[in-house]
Amino acid sequence: MKKSIFQKSIYFLLFICSFSAFGQITLNYNDEKGSPKATLQDVKWIVGNWTGEALGGICQETWSEPIGNSMMFSFKLVVDGKVAFYELGHIIEKEKTLLLQLKHFDGELKGWEKAEVSENFRLVKITPTHVYFEKFTFEKISENEINLYVDFEERGKKKFNFKK
Repeated sequence: MKKSIFQKSIYFLLFICSFSAFGQITLNYNDEKGSPKATLQDVKWIVGNWTGEALGGICQETWSEPIGNSMMFSFKLVVDGKVAFYELGHIIEKEKTLLLQLKHFDGELKGWEKAEVSENFRLVKITPTHVYFEKFTFEKISENEINLYVDFEERGKKKFNFKK
């Protein structure tokens, strides 16, 4: 079945719009605006054991309940039955806002970053269903489903879909 020029144009525009929307799902931090006020109670919906497929394997991510001004998480990527890498980190309350910090480890728990260094991602924006950190966005789909969007500078933007 042949598609008209109009139909092709509509498909092209939908493709461009969906690509543009994904491009805006991660935000950059603005030093002049700073981070909005927020507490761990605002992001408590992230708590749980989540599983999904991404990066060529199975991903598991576990978030703890807020306690001690932090929500700790662990992440594991398994490819072809072997651990490709781990991440450990937390979201902490700091100066009346939130900060996401993480460290990477290989399958044998050898750290990628120096011992005294963590990757830090400042809070950019928060809504009841979205938490925007620099290069990371958490999106609440339902009580049992979330999306995580990550801007890997060298590999582009990736979407992780997790279910409890």
